[in-house]
Amino acid sequence: MIKSLKVLNNPLSNADNQLAILEDKKLHSHASFKAKLVASDLYPLRANAVEILQINVGKMCNQVCKHCHVDAGPDRKEIMTMETMQLCLAVLAHSSIKIVDLTGGAPEMNPNFRWFVTEIKKLNKHIIVRCNLTIILANKKYHDLPTFFKQHDIEVVSSLPSFTKDRTDRQRGDGVFEDSIKALQMLNAVGYGVSEDNLQLNLVYNPAGAFLPPSQQALEIEFKDELFKNYGISFNNLFAITNMPISRYLDYLLSTGNYDSYMEKLVNAFNPAAIKNLMCRNTISVSWDGFLYDCDFNQMLELPVSPSNSRHLSDFNLNDLTNREIVIKQHCYGCTAGAGSSCGGEVAN
Repeated sequence: MIKSLKVLNNPLSNADNQLAILEDKKLHSHASFKAKLVASDLYPLRANAVEILQINVGKMCNQVCKHCHVDAGPDRKEIMTMETMQLCLAVLAHSSIKIVDLTGGAPEMNPNFRWFVTEIKKLNKHIIVRCNLTIILANKKYHDLPTFFKQHDIEVVSSLPSFTKDRTDRQRGDGVFEDSIKALQMLNAVGYGVSEDNLQLNLVYNPAGAFLPPSQQALEIEFKDELFKNYGISFNNLFAITNMPISRYLDYLLSTGNYDSYMEKLVNAFNPAAIKNLMCRNTISVSWDGFLYDCDFNQMLELPVSPSNSRHLSDFNLNDLTNREIVIKQHCYGCTAGAGSSCGGEVAN
């Protein structure tokens, strides 16, 4: 079994080492992300709302994907406790936040996942679950997840790098494509992805190599045609996401000699029009142990939010966080290249 960078004691399992590489001018001579914002009269970058609470409920996962920025896997034991979940619920109960985005790892592997979902729905919040699909087939106790998702009107967002077996398994592991197809068919069977107005099933594409994603719109058409033609599968939207040069993907870039050229692609494709809808501007990311970050990527690089008096769920202050200055580093080019990138796909109008 492939092991996580942390278990292998890889230097890139340390956030400081990743940041040192990203900021090292000896490795590349690209302009700083801050300088790009200044030149575009967009600095400092600030949040303008807190509409989404994205919660990482643990780094445990049944897969070990080559591109994973979380470095998740079966050997990761970090898991959100019920006590921390209660803090999340308290924040949601006393704020105007309407959307909860549950991620991991495989969030369903948290032993309190179903309880947490049920409690969030009692607060009348919309829930998104980042489901890797194969978890549904991984164990009998997960086989009823499609029904559970339906019962709680959960929006399902799932990664599928390709509509072909070879490319999917190369990125996510042997057998992943076949199980993903079966899981998608199970989701379709309970009503997911078959109507624009009903249960939402969205897929996520990210490139397998050191390049930017193609047009999201064109890719969605191709995915819909191929999946329906070959497997009878329907879904609502496809989100094209740029790979962030951190964690396992950074390891891939360095080991293949693609780091400098990839960073050059990101820098040259910087698009000021993507800034308006960056996810950090309306989202707070919560780690498995309750700390707060501007986004999931800053979380993995251990870059906490700027208000020092509101860096944990126990000190959550919506006013301080709403107009906070976003913490930026070189990896932020990944969200502003081309059509932009977020957990919901392209962001540039």
